[in-house]
Amino acid sequence: MGQLLGVLAEIYGGGAGGQMARYRVALDGFRVRYGPGPVHIFRAPGRVNLIGEHTDYNHGYVLPVALDRDVLLLARPRADGEVWLANVESDFTPRGFAVSDAIPAAPAGDWSNYARGPAQELTRLLGTPVAGFDGLVSSAPPYGVPRGAGVSSSSALTVAMAVAFAHFAGWRWQGAEMARLCSDAEWYVGTRGGIMDQFIALLAERGHALFLDCRPDADGDFRTRSIPLPAGYRLLVMDSGVRHSNTRNKFNQRVAACRAGVALLRRERPGITHLRDVENADWSALEEQLPEEVSVASLRGQGVALGDLPNVPDDAPLRVRACCRHVWTENRRVLATIDALDRGDIPRVGQLLNEAHTSARDDYRISTPELDVLTGAARQIDGVAGARLTGAGWGGCVIALVPDGQVEEFSTHVGRFYTRATGRQATIFPCQAGPGAGLVAVAEV
Repeated sequence: MGQLLGVLAEIYGGGAGGQMARYRVALDGFRVRYGPGPVHIFRAPGRVNLIGEHTDYNHGYVLPVALDRDVLLLARPRADGEVWLANVESDFTPRGFAVSDAIPAAPAGDWSNYARGPAQELTRLLGTPVAGFDGLVSSAPPYGVPRGAGVSSSSALTVAMAVAFAHFAGWRWQGAEMARLCSDAEWYVGTRGGIMDQFIALLAERGHALFLDCRPDADGDFRTRSIPLPAGYRLLVMDSGVRHSNTRNKFNQRVAACRAGVALLRRERPGITHLRDVENADWSALEEQLPEEVSVASLRGQGVALGDLPNVPDDAPLRVRACCRHVWTENRRVLATIDALDRGDIPRVGQLLNEAHTSARDDYRISTPELDVLTGAARQIDGVAGARLTGAGWGGCVIALVPDGQVEEFSTHVGRFYTRATGRQATIFPCQAGPGAGLVAVAEV
């Protein structure tokens, strides 16, 4: 255990002691369920996005940061090609399935789909069924990735599973290839997202954000750059406690609105495939070609096909102009934020964060009253650079860039203000930018 503590110190820094207790509980739980012997410990972090919301599936720019809150997967390979999964949280029922290149999906929302997807995708990639395993997942508070908070708990689970399957298959993955595989695996679940969550979970570095250009080059590679977080400031995460169900429909409708915008703009710009292609065009020239609102059925009547998008009904109102405006302006804000960080211009960074929240609230309409209360309370503290929602929206978290010396005052004020305004309790914690996913250790239980 002493050797494991040393490894955890490299991952979690000063939080290694608390994490050690969590790891012990998980190891004991694995031994009780599956018996003594060696066990591999894998992890994948959650993330917050400093700026660049809903741009990744539009081939845009993002700037995420990995959390030190993660998903643990303890696994022991099996020889029969079966996967058996349990969870330290009792509300997750144990699950099992056989590995193949066509794994039947569990019912929608079932947590085992986040293992079935990567098992199927990696089997197809390698051309032979990957090894199964006995697995135990640990993602419970306070060290796990909060579920439904917009900090990528589902992608972290998918990545942890994929890394385990790859390890037991002997596949030495590269970042872009694994990120794409994990993104495809989440399509198995039904969400048509981008690749940001998978990239930051895999390529994160301690103390850094990750700039990612979500457009691959001709060889399928992606441009990335580690960006040091500003000295003297902490990135604080405020979990609103709001969890909205059925957000996948809303998410896919935003994707549909962006696809519709591209299809309509393509009439005068035949070569474009994503909103990224018009980043240098004047917005005033673009918006004239984009309707304020249009239905899927109306678009189909105009010969506009939106592709495979589950849960987007024909009468769904797509706010095409506003959604495209958010993406067009957000890409510019990401690049401006990197420039400001490089120059050490923190007030400019904060201004851009505030503008990003306004755009997400008004144009993309993914905020909630609770998230707006948190951003407002955060900005009331002198020295706070800026605050914005982070993640897909409709609940979840807000982030703020806070001077080191004001973290305690910030947490007290924002927590009290939020409770008075909403009757809810916010969970507030500093983001310790951690490393990417991988094998932590092999332990004997």
